[in-house]
Amino acid sequence: MNARAIFIDMDGTLLNASNDISSRNLEAINQLVRQEVKVFLATGRHYEVTAPYHKEIGLRTPMICLNGAAIHDPATGRALQMKTVQLNEERFHHLTAKHPCNVMIHATNGLYCKEINEEVEYWTKIGQTPPQYIGDLREANYQNVLKYSVRTGEPSPELSALFKKEAEVINWNDGFELVAPNVSKWSAIKSLLRTYRISPNEVVAIGDGPNDLEMLRHVGTGVAMENASEKVKAAADFVTGHHENDGLAEFIERYLLKSYESKVI
Repeated sequence: MNARAIFIDMDGTLLNASNDISSRNLEAINQLVRQEVKVFLATGRHYEVTAPYHKEIGLRTPMICLNGAAIHDPATGRALQMKTVQLNEERFHHLTAKHPCNVMIHATNGLYCKEINEEVEYWTKIGQTPPQYIGDLREANYQNVLKYSVRTGEPSPELSALFKKEAEVINWNDGFELVAPNVSKWSAIKSLLRTYRISPNEVVAIGDGPNDLEMLRHVGTGVAMENASEKVKAAADFVTGHHENDGLAEFIERYLLKSYESKVI
């Protein structure tokens, strides 16, 4: 398989359950880089909790963050592209207040959240950046929102459907996320492919979540993790191993590394 670029999801793909990159995944990516394949991270995370892993791998490519709402420069962290979402704030807070949930708002200047949870604590530890605000978000002075995250603790398609006219909706098993219309990891990938003059047919994308569906469907080779849902697997060309068993490295070694191919031959 001749690929010029690969876009890799983080949670459930690159990282194990302990939020670590295994030595096998790291080595497989490093070998790809030595083959002059462009390796990109494409994640739902914000920049501050993406950059430490980007640095650990030693990548020099832009980072796709917040499900494609932001693209960040690898050297400076400066936003190369940002797409904000416009909601009726009064309506949003009224509707979410009717349900027991945590609300996290990713604005251009940082994170605003209704309450602290394990996820926010982890982000603060890894990114070394605490939330801008914690509490009643109706009283928070935030602007320029890139992503809303509503954590209900269960699938909430009826609630999320109320925002489909205003935003792109991503449904999860524990809630949903909202970004600007037509924003996705794939929309950000298209922008980068134009910059690097790479055809989508020369691209591999690998992921496990509903925020990966568009990129898996539209690149030359879409790869789903074993731990992905059946809907995500159906959108992919290949299904590789579980993220706890280095499924990312398994695919790279088997299909993308020239040294491996020569050994097989």
